[in-house]
Amino acid sequence: MPTCPPVTGDVLVILRHAPHGSSWLREGLDAALVAAAFGQSVTLLFQGDGVLALAKGQQGGPLGQKGTAATLDMLAMYDIESVHFDPEALERFGLAQQDLQLPATAVDAGSLPPMIAGHRLVLTF
Repeated sequence: MPTCPPVTGDVLVILRHAPHGSSWLREGLDAALVAAAFGQSVTLLFQGDGVLALAKGQQGGPLGQKGTAATLDMLAMYDIESVHFDPEALERFGLAQQDLQLPATAVDAGSLPPMIAGHRLVLTF
């Protein structure tokens, strides 16, 4: 399993919910974009069901819910380039790193504590 070195930044946003079924993922991405717009260094970590948001080909959900593909495409415009994922969750959903919409780094469980400690603020959605 690859390890990720500790990331030092202002805000770590942990996204643990699937793209559809609730507004948690969208709200987390919105919080990340707002923080970045105000000059904060933002790191994203997709865990659990949240890794599904990284899959290529995201479509809208039931009841007119927007897909996350357009928001993920905007991350670079906001200088959010530190994107990480839980490799065990990715494997559990039968996905591989080449199935992801954007470049992301795997973070094993042992690297999580230093990653969290390396950020001034941690938001979990």
